[in-house]
Amino acid sequence: MGDRISDHKWSGVLKSMDRREFILSSAAAGILTMTPRFASAGSGEVFRVGVTLPTTGAGANYSVRPIKGLPLIAAQINKRGGLLGKHPIELHFRDTQTKPAAGTREARSLILNEKVQAILGTWSSAVAMGIQEIVHENKILHFAATSNSSKIVNENYTPYTFQFGPNSRMQSAATVVAMKTLIEKKGWKKYVTLGADYEWGRDAQSVFVKELAKASPGIELKKELWFRLGETDFSPYISAVMALKPDFLFGAIAGKDNETFLQQAKAAGLFKRVAYPGVFLPVTELMQQRRTLPRGIIGLNRCPFFANLDNPMMQSYIKTFQDEFGTDDWPDDFACMYFDALNGLDQGAKMAGSVSPDAIKDALKGATIDTCRGRLAFRDCNNQLDAPSYVGEVVDTPDYPFPIFDPKTLVVVKGSDVWLPTCEEVKKLQKKRA
Repeated sequence: MGDRISDHKWSGVLKSMDRREFILSSAAAGILTMTPRFASAGSGEVFRVGVTLPTTGAGANYSVRPIKGLPLIAAQINKRGGLLGKHPIELHFRDTQTKPAAGTREARSLILNEKVQAILGTWSSAVAMGIQEIVHENKILHFAATSNSSKIVNENYTPYTFQFGPNSRMQSAATVVAMKTLIEKKGWKKYVTLGADYEWGRDAQSVFVKELAKASPGIELKKELWFRLGETDFSPYISAVMALKPDFLFGAIAGKDNETFLQQAKAAGLFKRVAYPGVFLPVTELMQQRRTLPRGIIGLNRCPFFANLDNPMMQSYIKTFQDEFGTDDWPDDFACMYFDALNGLDQGAKMAGSVSPDAIKDALKGATIDTCRGRLAFRDCNNQLDAPSYVGEVVDTPDYPFPIFDPKTLVVVKGSDVWLPTCEEVKKLQKKRA
């Protein structure tokens, strides 16, 4: 299948699981429920999990593999009886449309109508922050698997939200670690930023600029350029960058916008005139743009399978994923982080000895869990996972039909090396909640 999905095509994405492990029902476009087909005689109450992901809008291309992969993970847990061996997982998918109003509406519907006890999602940080208000009000779990504004765990903190990827501060600061070496090596003096004009783009750009000023005080930011989500014509921005003649460009760009920009910038010859290090390049982009992606640019990744092949959980997930979808398909960063989120729920229930959201929340606070990136701990002051960032050069290898980050020069930056240094600093940012 391709790398785009529509909210009218749920069954096309999930048809194999429908036959074997789940009863699939779709009452309307954008609404899908997967109920375990079989439950043992000793099964307890079903544990309902809402999944809020965009199947439409700017983030839709990042939802394909999480939507394909989550039922596989739920089926594995359900084969053991479910959470605590007796609570089968039921998945409820909803399309957020990459819009905060739609995302919060769907989250409220999941809680009030479907009685979900946990929500996984979403892609957009703005949508995730809206969902946080709903989950806090209703005291259910929220696992932010891929949305990664630092405000999710800092300014907008709720004890019911756990963040599974490096937040935007950690991600931008990790880029700075790699950038400092490049600036010194190449003698760069000035740069321009281009960012998506919404929560994540603003946050990622702001942190990068502040951290780079500390790491390389002599560097000059010539101009900040901002574009709207869903931009289809980047030519004015590309022309503006070329006219400014910076040594390098930093981009806070993701989703379909990232693909569009890379293709248009390459065609315009931007990358021959301006270095472009630190671009967000998840496995999704490496696979989708295998033919057009410029080799040699330096990208950042959150959970690349190729950097974690020695991890048994990653090995197992790759096998499960490819047994279902074929050896030419691979779980991307987003599928891997949703794998960790649903498995984190399973581990949290075991730690708590309960499926109560409050008990799981308390058990996971400061806890260490097994992930496809290794054993990682949640920070006890804001529930941020100590998730690494991966910075590397895009190269071709004989191992895959798409480019990856050069294993020889890959830099892995620990989350705890680049997050806010102290919990006192974190707590000063956090809003007071009832």
